[in-house]
Amino acid sequence: MKFDYSLYLVTDSKLAAGRALEGIVAEAVKGGVSCVQLREKKLDTREFVAMAKRLKQLLGPLQIPLIINDRIDVALACAAEGVHLGHSDMHICDARQLVGQDMVIGISAESAEDAVAAEKDGADYIGISPVFATLTKDDIANPLGLAGVRKIRSLVDIPLVGIGGINHENCRAVIDHGADGVAVVSAIVAAPDPELAAQQLVKKLRKP
Repeated sequence: MKFDYSLYLVTDSKLAAGRALEGIVAEAVKGGVSCVQLREKKLDTREFVAMAKRLKQLLGPLQIPLIINDRIDVALACAAEGVHLGHSDMHICDARQLVGQDMVIGISAESAEDAVAAEKDGADYIGISPVFATLTKDDIANPLGLAGVRKIRSLVDIPLVGIGGINHENCRAVIDHGADGVAVVSAIVAAPDPELAAQQLVKKLRKP
């Protein structure tokens, strides 16, 4: 299954300044977000499933894929289009047995070796992280930099999504160095106007 990963929104309610997450996602989608990952570490399972179902109801008619971070059970419960797994989550081979071939599985990679292994194991796309320094996660490796993006691109064929410290100023450079898309968190979720923030990112990403 092929998706448009060009502008990939990753949620984080603690950056929403009290605003409803669904509203932020709805505005961001109007602005051009092409894929949404629900990443909410603090929600209990029932809350997570309920929010996932609300987002699925919002995104489904727009044909925008919903990816669930970490939680295969939540992804199955809301019929999400995909699940994104990190280093401490279930191994992709075991996850594939649960979700089948129709659900996309993304894998986080912090090095070229991680990326090569993810492709070999059957990942549908790779989130390479962090490209730049970021404050939205505190358990990540040293930044790969643009040179790291280019190196990974030379080694794998499946789609690459850069994440970590990406904003309006540097997003185009990530694409120019080989990524198929960029994932952003604070650049949209924390923005006063998520729709405008998404529009500005799309404009930069499409710039020749």
